[in-house]
Amino acid sequence: MSREAFIVDGVRTPFGKYGGALSGVRPDDLAAHVIRSLTARNATVDWAAVDDVVFGCANQAGEDNRNVARMAALLGGLPEGVPGTTVNRLCGSGLDAVASAARAIRAGEAHLVVAGGVESMSRAPFVMPKATSAFSRTAEVYDTTIGWRFVNRFMREGWGTDSMPETAENVASAFGISRQAQDEFALRSQERAAKSRARLALEIAPIEAFEKDEPPRDTSLEKLAALPTPFREGGTVTAGNASPVNDGAAALLVASEAAIARYGLTPLARIDGAAAAGVPPRIMGWVRCPPPGGCSTGSASHSVTSMWSS
Repeated sequence: MSREAFIVDGVRTPFGKYGGALSGVRPDDLAAHVIRSLTARNATVDWAAVDDVVFGCANQAGEDNRNVARMAALLGGLPEGVPGTTVNRLCGSGLDAVASAARAIRAGEAHLVVAGGVESMSRAPFVMPKATSAFSRTAEVYDTTIGWRFVNRFMREGWGTDSMPETAENVASAFGISRQAQDEFALRSQERAAKSRARLALEIAPIEAFEKDEPPRDTSLEKLAALPTPFREGGTVTAGNASPVNDGAAALLVASEAAIARYGLTPLARIDGAAAAGVPPRIMGWVRCPPPGGCSTGSASHSVTSMWSS
């Protein structure tokens, strides 16, 4: 029997910049907010019939620990009988949550799944390891916002511990991506985000009077070109052409054909499949396409998402 999985609705918070408008909101409250908003937008659904809540979360070092998906489901008003699980594929965690939901539906094991992701970089805590000996006089403290902590020395020796912007520098060097090309891409992204505000507003659930994404900036090629390259001397990656560090949450309702018919839902998109590919950690921003055919510009024969490790 052929089964298909569909996205029928989605909602998100506005994205807040690091230390910005959402820095005072706990990540479990961010996730609960989008779940609560999703249920309000779909009043015909029997929310006690939801088979699972799957959320991606890359940090899980602070208020987002101990299965933030389950905490958010309860805080968001879902019945106690609705389970929750949190997945971590770092930068690809939210996508992995949606893929897991679709696979469960396509396997006939679920009909309704809430899938999404949450992160608060602003509230990521400092952590420190326990002492390995009595009366230890050494202490290490790690910032969990991004990057490595509690590094295994064999990992460092075998693959290195490049930070995210350093891996971007590695990609730029290995594949000949110029500073100008990166700045032009960054400017185009900012301009498209600004032009899309009206469309994006349809998917945003305002929180605490905060209604618009903070990251889009009013910039220019001249301003971008003037920024320093703090991650490598003579490098190409700057604060203007690198990805921002944000706070926010999103939730999708993924449903089977039977659930769509039962609750009178309208599908927005069909999920045909998902895949992950491993790449060397030092160039984690590169997408490797599997055979047959591989990937080429303009080709739609393969849909591959690179799930990164930092």
